[in-house]
Amino acid sequence: MSAAGVVAIGVTAVLVLALAFYLIWVVLILRRLVDTLGKVTFGVGAIAHRVAPIGPLVTDINNHLGAVAEALEELVSDLEGDSQARAS
Repeated sequence: MSAAGVVAIGVTAVLVLALAFYLIWVVLILRRLVDTLGKVTFGVGAIAHRVAPIGPLVTDINNHLGAVAEALEELVSDLEGDSQARAS
């Protein structure tokens, strides 16, 4: 075999080894990523479970605040009417 053939086989072997190294490296990174994403998914699910009872409470508070806002608007309109009556 000629020197060029030996060099070509050597370069090919180095390229194959480099590609194998990088592919194994990517597999390891993806495994760590899958592990991390599993932990994040579990954490988000736990948070969603813990805050589930808050939804109805927020709706109830919102309804009460709507009534307060209406009462304040009526008070402002009454006060504006009184100030206009005094100005006349």
